[in-house]
This record gives sequence, C-alpha cells and structure tokens, in this order.
Amino acid sequence: MGEDEPRPPSASTLADKIDALFRVVRRPNREPYSHEEVARACREATGESFSATYLWQLRTGRRDNPTKRHLEALAQFFDVPVGYFFDDEQGAAIAKELELLGALRDAGVRSMALRAVNLSPEGAATISDMIDVLARRERGSPSREP
Repeated sequence: MGEDEPRPPSASTLADKIDALFRVVRRPNREPYSHEEVARACREATGESFSATYLWQLRTGRRDNPTKRHLEALAQFFDVPVGYFFDDEQGAAIAKELELLGALRDAGVRSMALRAVNLSPEGAATISDMIDVLARRERGSPSREP
C-alpha cells in the first residue's frame, strides 16, 4: 500500500486507536479534549515529558513508538484499559464499545435506544427490520420489499 493510499477502515493502528479516543470520549459538555489538556494530564501522571505536539504526532501516525508509561497515562485519561493499545482482541472489543458510545451521543439515537429497551425480542426485531428498510431507501438501494 502506497504512502498516499488511505488505510482500510478495519486498520487498527496505534494512531487509529488514539484518534478514536479523541473523537468519542468527550468532556461532560460533549466538547472534545484538546491535545494540550490530554498531554498535561499525561505529564502529571507519568512525570515524564509529554507534549501536545508529541500527542498529535502519535494521533496522526507520525510517531508510533511511545513508552508503555505514555500509553498507560493515555488509557488512564480516557478511562479505557491499557490493553486497548496492546491486545488486538481487547482493542477490537473496546473499539466497538466506543463506536456505540459515539452513536449514543446523538440525542435522537439515544432516545430511540432507551425506548427500545422495553420491547419484546419480536418488537425489537421489527424495529431493526424497519431501520434496515429505511437505511436502504436513504442510500438509494433497491428495497427487497415487494
């Protein structure tokens, strides 16, 4: 794969993992954390050098060999297990949870999910089928319905 080619969506590089944390884990007011405030928290946690520029380099893949202590500090800040960075299986599971968390930030999605909690399995399956039909219709794909 050439340098100018985009990474496949399934790629799970360190940069992808750090970027996902920044995109999904937010302040209580739902604003994203800045590189500077995360770097400051990591400096305080490790007592080691950790700049906003260094963090940006990790997030964008320009650097990819942080110390274990730096990754532990990032995991602590974003409240994920450090295995998110080291264990592919655990990282994939946490990535799915982060994806769900990101979707639930949308008030409409959260409202639908909370209302669907009390549905029977059959009712939930019906709603899921309806969502599939609507998604195909909005993508312009032909529906399998008659």
